[in-house]
Amino acid sequence: MVKILAAGLWVCLVALGAVYFSVHMATAPAEVSEEDARKAKLELVRGEAITVPMIADGSVSGYFLGRVSFMMDKEKIKGVELPLTELMTDELFTLLIGNKMVDISNMAAFDVVAFKEKVKTDINTHLGDNFIDEVLVEQLDYLSKDDVRTAGEGKAKPPGQPVKVIEGDKVEESAKTGH
Repeated sequence: MVKILAAGLWVCLVALGAVYFSVHMATAPAEVSEEDARKAKLELVRGEAITVPMIADGSVSGYFLGRVSFMMDKEKIKGVELPLTELMTDELFTLLIGNKMVDISNMAAFDVVAFKEKVKTDINTHLGDNFIDEVLVEQLDYLSKDDVRTAGEGKAKPPGQPVKVIEGDKVEESAKTGH
């Protein structure tokens, strides 16, 4: 009789231990990687499409068509109105016309990483804080003046395709942030 009670007690303890262990493992918190934690603190702020004229030999030779968006720190931008469109327009004029980072005759030499880093550094310097964590170039194309003129005159010849400076980053639509 004592052996039967000891065996029954042993079975109960093993069953309770197995149930406790399985419930504990099933509800264990998932490990969050450092990259996922960083991305959770960021918010997408969509930039507007802008057109920057390319000036060569004292006249307009074409246009850069661009859209740049930003991944920004949610806490830092909460309740702050940032002049991102104006800053981005100024930055693109400086980089594309002033510094001539893009050479239309040699698109392969364009360094996308350096371009993004320069935009991020310069805008964070203007804003006075590290608001921008990542720069997303959605579009950066070049359209010659002749193609624009042909399209504007409504001639039968279809305008040429814009020259892709870079293949843009894919940005998912998110809720409006008000910035």
